[in-house]
Amino acid sequence: MSAYRICLLPGDGIGPEVVGAARRVLDSLPLSFEWTEAGIGFGVWQQCGNPLPDETLQAIKSAHATLFGSVTTPPDIANYRSPVLRMRQELDLYANLRPCRSIPHAISRPNINLLVVRENTEDLYIGRERLEDNGNTAIGEMQITRRASERIARAAFEQARLRSLNKVTVVHKANVLRQTTGLFRRVALEVAQEYPDIPVEDMLVDTCAMELIRAPEQFGVIVTTNLFGDILSDEASMLVGGLGLACSGNIGAETAVFEPVHGSAPKMAGLDQANPLATILSTAMLLDYLGEGEQARRIEAAVLTAIRQNQVTSDLGGTLGTQAAADAIINLLGGN
Repeated sequence: MSAYRICLLPGDGIGPEVVGAARRVLDSLPLSFEWTEAGIGFGVWQQCGNPLPDETLQAIKSAHATLFGSVTTPPDIANYRSPVLRMRQELDLYANLRPCRSIPHAISRPNINLLVVRENTEDLYIGRERLEDNGNTAIGEMQITRRASERIARAAFEQARLRSLNKVTVVHKANVLRQTTGLFRRVALEVAQEYPDIPVEDMLVDTCAMELIRAPEQFGVIVTTNLFGDILSDEASMLVGGLGLACSGNIGAETAVFEPVHGSAPKMAGLDQANPLATILSTAMLLDYLGEGEQARRIEAAVLTAIRQNQVTSDLGGTLGTQAAADAIINLLGGN
């Protein structure tokens, strides 16, 4: 079997540590990988003035899949824009998938198995902002298109079928944002007619935020716009162990980038304290993307066993460091 070409984007802060840990887990599997590494983030910007160099984009395009760590995006540098947003837009990684499942730990609510499917290329994240009134008024543009709404809705219904999830909830704010999220709602419900076997409902985003706390077990797939999906998926992650376990995939027609949801946590960098499980679970999503579902299930099972055995980092009540937590997963997988 030929090797899978995997591009690593370690990034800033704890990114190199968690990506390195996840790579070791992948290397313990009975699969062959060809590794490349490329630069992204604030550190790269400090070196060359560009947080997402063209050669990084090319490295992603040349790989079968990409594993990304995290980046620091300082809010007080006027000419700095998040390389993550540009990467998603340049590569048209239109679907952000964020699964949330209960874990065998007291920190987790039971009976949760949901997936947030977030449109990943438009909304307020297009970066069209300006100041008026001598800097006293800030204006941002929201873009919602029929094309983007249709393809993310279709992705949501396909994921519901693939994962045997019980329904799709279309989340919007069409009672106020009538033209923008109103279009998203209309198009998503049109797409729903193509999937008569899958129940569908629509829900205001504030109601959804409340219902996620009240009764999260009611949800299967939540499909929504970029901003709402960003917020709701972080909220949902806190029901099942927090950001240390929150994995995600950015899926496009031609490539995909997988990453933990957490940030770069610069104060933790180099301390061997970061939880690598979100990144390791992201590799399970990467393996599913490559068609290696059996190995993906093995990683997920090893993570759950490690949690049951308290072979985890301090955020989950354990005593292990980043690399020791990765070693625990490798040992459970039967690696060296």
